[in-house]
Amino acid sequence: MAFRVTAFDVAQRAGVTQPTVSRALNGSPKVSDETRAKVLKAAQELGYVINQNATRLRRGETMTLAVVLIGRAGESATETNPFYFSLLGSVAAAATARGYNLLVSFQDSPENFFGQYDDARQADGMIVIGTTQNPEAWAYFRGLDHADKAWVCWGAPDDDLRWVRSENEGGGRIAARYLLDCGRKQPVFIGARTSQQRQFGERYEGFAEELRSAGLVATAIEVDETLSREEQGVEAVRSLLQSGQAFDAIFAACDLTALGVLGALADSGISVPERVSVIGFDGIRAGNYSSPPLTTIEPDFQQAGDLLVQNVLNRIAGEPLTQRRVPVQLVKRGS
Repeated sequence: MAFRVTAFDVAQRAGVTQPTVSRALNGSPKVSDETRAKVLKAAQELGYVINQNATRLRRGETMTLAVVLIGRAGESATETNPFYFSLLGSVAAAATARGYNLLVSFQDSPENFFGQYDDARQADGMIVIGTTQNPEAWAYFRGLDHADKAWVCWGAPDDDLRWVRSENEGGGRIAARYLLDCGRKQPVFIGARTSQQRQFGERYEGFAEELRSAGLVATAIEVDETLSREEQGVEAVRSLLQSGQAFDAIFAACDLTALGVLGALADSGISVPERVSVIGFDGIRAGNYSSPPLTTIEPDFQQAGDLLVQNVLNRIAGEPLTQRRVPVQLVKRGS
């Protein structure tokens, strides 16, 4: 019968006390290098494995981060913007690389709002991502916002929260410059510029600024935010066609809206990109399979996950937030 090696066995082998073994293996500066070396040698010879769970309990750590994914009220999790699932994957990779587990929760109504994972000792910190089209959810999480709370968010409706976002204005400028380089002279922006989804307004501002530098005025089509993103694109194209306004390019505030735009243009017999160029923003994988494949502005997902995780770990350690803007790049496809 095999016996489990304990810290007392290591202490006996190394000729020290059991508390000294614990301090040596936990990196305490109170232990000399010579003693630490003896303890490590004894632990290796005996095959001693540190009980990390016990160590974490003593320190009050869970080595877990909670991730809350906010959906629209009454929305099924399967209807959630796929961008957030890509972001969730990058957060999982970043957390794993730092030795943390994830506790993931989908929340859409007051019945399931919960953010007190640290108080319940279920997680050391929290990352909140998702739509701003759920004001009750954001009001709830704002109520948890205080100096000692270790949390950051993506998609925040307010700048005073601890947010991380894409470089949206820069992405808007990239989109405009690309369309101009393609010879387009009548580009249109489709999206909610005054939405609580603040990145949409930022994307429009960058787009409009780049067009102004080329002597052009940015035209914008507002959308009905009660509709799904795809339906917003469809209705915006219908409105644009009914108005009789000339256009040869569309920059949609997000990829899902751009996919709706592509469908509406196809239904109207307007070829893309021959007559109209279309570009989105988010870099969701579905854009690879649209007809034609959707050209988009894509954030660096790996860096997005890294920043969210690093910033919440900074909050846990009582340190300031690091960089909060995620760089973006143009992904040329077929539209």
